[in-house]
Amino acid sequence: MVVVEMKKQAVVACAVLLLLVLAGGASAASCNAGQLAVCAAALTSGGKPSAACCSNLKAQQGCFCQFAKNPAYARYINSPNARKVVTSCGVAVPRC
Repeated sequence: MVVVEMKKQAVVACAVLLLLVLAGGASAASCNAGQLAVCAAALTSGGKPSAACCSNLKAQQGCFCQFAKNPAYARYINSPNARKVVTSCGVAVPRC
C-alpha cells in the first residue's frame, strides 16, 4: 500500500514538473521582437509612438531584457529613443 502511494506521488510530482517546464517554454516562446516593428519610426526618430506600438510594447514588456541581450536588437532597445517611447507608452523601463 505504501509503495502504491509513493508511486502516485512520484507521478504527480513528474506531472507538475512537466507543466512548469512547458509553462516556462511558453513564456519564452511568446517573446517576438517582430511585434515591435510597428515602433520602428518612433524608435528611430524619438517621435510619439502609435497606439499599436504601445499595445505591442506592453505585450512584450517581459521580454525587454532578453531583447537587450541580443546583439541584433540591443542598439534599439538600449537607445535613448527607446526610453522615450517606452515611457511615452506608460511602460516601466526595466533594469536588466
